[in-house]
Amino acid sequence: MMGSLRYFLFFLGFCLPQVLLATHNRAGEIHVLQIGECGDLTIRATVITYTKASAVAADRDSLEIEWGDGTKQWIYRVNGPNSPSGFPNGEVLGNDVKRNLYVADHVYPARATYRLSVLDPNRVDNILNVNFPNSVNITFYIETIYTFLNPQFQGCNSTPFLLQDPIDFACVGRRFIHNPNAYDIDGDSISYHLIQPLQDAGSPVPKYLFPDQIGTGGMNTFTLNEVTGDLVWENPLVAGEYNVAMIIVSYRNGVPLDTTIRDMQILVEICNNAPPVITADDELCVLAGETLSRSIIANDPDVGQLVRLSATGGPFESPFSDVELIASTAFEPPPLTGTLFWPVACEEIRKQPWTIVFKAEDNDPFVPLADLHSLRIKVVGPPPLDLQAQALKDQITLNWEAPYTCEDAADNYFRGFSVWRKIGSNPFPVDECEPGLDGKGYTRIAFNQTTLESGRYVYTDTDVEPGKTYCYRILADFAFLSAAGNPFNQVPSLPSEEVCVQLQRDVPLFTKVSVQSTDVSAGQMEIVWTKPRIPDLDTILFPGPYRYRLLRSEGFLPVNPVPVPGADFTAPSYSEANDTFFIYDEGLNTVDSPYTYSLEFYVEGDMLLGVATPSSSVYLTVAASDEQNLLSWACEVPWLNYNFLVERLNTVTGLWEEIGQTSESTFLDEGLVNGVTYCYRIQALGDYGLEGIEAPLINFSQEACGVPLDTVPPCPPTLRIANICDSLDEGVPIPEVLLNTLTWIDPENICPGRSDIAGYRVFYRAPDLGDFQIIATIDQQSDTTFFHSWVLGLAGCYYIVAFDSLGNSSPPGNIVCADNCPDYRLPNTFTPNGDGDNDLFIPYPYRFIERVDFKVFNRWGNLVFETDNPDLLWNGQSADGKDVAEGVYFYTCTVYERRVEGVVPSATELSGFIQLIRGL
Repeated sequence: MMGSLRYFLFFLGFCLPQVLLATHNRAGEIHVLQIGECGDLTIRATVITYTKASAVAADRDSLEIEWGDGTKQWIYRVNGPNSPSGFPNGEVLGNDVKRNLYVADHVYPARATYRLSVLDPNRVDNILNVNFPNSVNITFYIETIYTFLNPQFQGCNSTPFLLQDPIDFACVGRRFIHNPNAYDIDGDSISYHLIQPLQDAGSPVPKYLFPDQIGTGGMNTFTLNEVTGDLVWENPLVAGEYNVAMIIVSYRNGVPLDTTIRDMQILVEICNNAPPVITADDELCVLAGETLSRSIIANDPDVGQLVRLSATGGPFESPFSDVELIASTAFEPPPLTGTLFWPVACEEIRKQPWTIVFKAEDNDPFVPLADLHSLRIKVVGPPPLDLQAQALKDQITLNWEAPYTCEDAADNYFRGFSVWRKIGSNPFPVDECEPGLDGKGYTRIAFNQTTLESGRYVYTDTDVEPGKTYCYRILADFAFLSAAGNPFNQVPSLPSEEVCVQLQRDVPLFTKVSVQSTDVSAGQMEIVWTKPRIPDLDTILFPGPYRYRLLRSEGFLPVNPVPVPGADFTAPSYSEANDTFFIYDEGLNTVDSPYTYSLEFYVEGDMLLGVATPSSSVYLTVAASDEQNLLSWACEVPWLNYNFLVERLNTVTGLWEEIGQTSESTFLDEGLVNGVTYCYRIQALGDYGLEGIEAPLINFSQEACGVPLDTVPPCPPTLRIANICDSLDEGVPIPEVLLNTLTWIDPENICPGRSDIAGYRVFYRAPDLGDFQIIATIDQQSDTTFFHSWVLGLAGCYYIVAFDSLGNSSPPGNIVCADNCPDYRLPNTFTPNGDGDNDLFIPYPYRFIERVDFKVFNRWGNLVFETDNPDLLWNGQSADGKDVAEGVYFYTCTVYERRVEGVVPSATELSGFIQLIRGL
């Protein structure tokens, strides 16, 4: 009974006037704000739509939102002259545009990622690039994908606010610019990407063209800057209404979190008006605690027109900001100068720049135009000041100025100081726009440092060794805090000035650990050290005799060292302990392993005073490849190796020849002959940077050889697919032979130098048939086309693999899936009178249909016929074999299409009326 009533009401609905199909939606987006504590699963969704103000019959006082957790809810409009009570009317902006805000809170069942969406019939009419000329029949769809984060470690999450309205105006032949001006309250980074507008989840609107695809002649380009959000349309050619969609992606620590789809509209007019022109900076950097003051000039090329200047952006939304644009709010004669005044707070330090969008509007009475200019401002933490260092026997103490400018930032945004260290100096100039120390060679050795002594911040480094020059810089660190106090969206300050210092040299220092000969059993090492320095070594407090004891370990670490035979020396006095001591360590396997040496230093004959910092030999490895050898080497030494000379043995002369230099620890020797043996060694040049120690320190690696062979596979080919569905119109039957035409780009064009491609293998996966299977092998490099047919249609997925003459195969290329183009349409009348003409209700010629669920109901909602046969073949009889009466019948039809993902129901359920006539 309920089913019959439902169909009757549905039938009745088709008889009512179609007032709900009046033109309506222009633009919109969905914003998500996490409310309450971060651990709560409660959000506030704000659906913002921009509609045609004159479409009164289609005005919405409420919209249905899908929350993405299987639930839906009607939410009410909250803005307009009648708010906050009743059903507000929305906010009329002029130019037949109304802004509508719909707000609701929702509690989710679990921490996950959800798709919030709104689907509303329908779009405004006559959009040139959306199903033209019938855009009015296309549904309006927006969505935001939102992720709940772990509140203990990752903090709260809200999607970006879009501060610029998505309705804008342009003139034919004139440059147009727009910026959505996204602002993220969590400090997440943002990127912008053009997409096709949607009519449902995952379903682009039909017959969509990007704006620069409409019209011919002249430069006509349409681009979106992924970083700044500037949407630029050069030289629009055709007047009319256009829709554009973009995805705004927010990232935290480089990981994408949320995506917001903004659907916007651009109205292009034929006009004589020229837009205003803004002159201002594009990018600036400013230190927190300083005040930014910049001039912005708005001009207009049209004589007699007035301009007005305004600004929006994240700084105007910040609770810590006193930013203002000092400019008249009325239209004024150009040039109009405004002043951006921003006392920058420490809480506004961010890794990503703030964006302020200035807008200059003219007062043209017919088509007023505007110019937008984006200013990106990076707020940087000031550097810690007055860093000092003091070296003692086995530690280095640092201290720097207190108080620090931003140490009292609200909400514990200041997290303390991090200490960074480098062996040797890097006196780079500090760039105010580049906070932190990435890529400068420093290593962080401490963080969250806030210890105070005698009115200064202090830190003591105890992980130090004699003979090294230690250089330090300090950073202040800032971050938001999660519910558990864990930092996220961390950002460093500018670095302090560098300070360098050395420990006392009261123990020996190695100056050479060099391979003298390479052999598996008779290899030889040369080891050299320099004795301690006076007065660092107090010879009165620690008198002789002085003893050196040399120890050796295999590998790069001093693990289980053994004494070197014959390397235990004693001198009765300091003067007799030679300044430089040579020793040769023999009978070693220098082919398969490096060696690390330690040196014990004794005073008074048997009292161990200290151990020289362990030092290893340079160990070289060679990785052979196609016509090249990749050399890599490593060592662990207390000095700084600043250059490496790469030498190769000349097999004709027997001499070592230098083939290159590098400061890195790798070198690629190219242009070699496969199958030929090449031998190498590395000469390392280093320096302690200490007075009284020779420089450069020269150390050789062992000799290592490699034989280049072709083990490099070709690059994966790039595949494209074409078939008849690309040009097949509705109602056209499919041909007898169905072919997918596969073409791919020869990877030789992508990977220069890979000239030995022998052919390709074609892999295919049919719908719902499991793994990819090889269906063809092509033994010609130049043959990059393949035709494939399958009895069940065109649907299926493919990729190509290239192989060379030595059997190396590329990774799989890009997977491309071809799909069928199903078509199933029904007539609205038939005449089952037995005259052999139109006696059966059957579909028009259809294609790629597996089955249907077809039901026919009479005017009382009773089922009179059903079938799953896509041919239908209804003869006008009911299920009991009796002729039904002439008249109008209602049908529903779910169509199951053969698609690449298998047999799936069509996105649109067919329904309508059948006129059954017997008297003809």
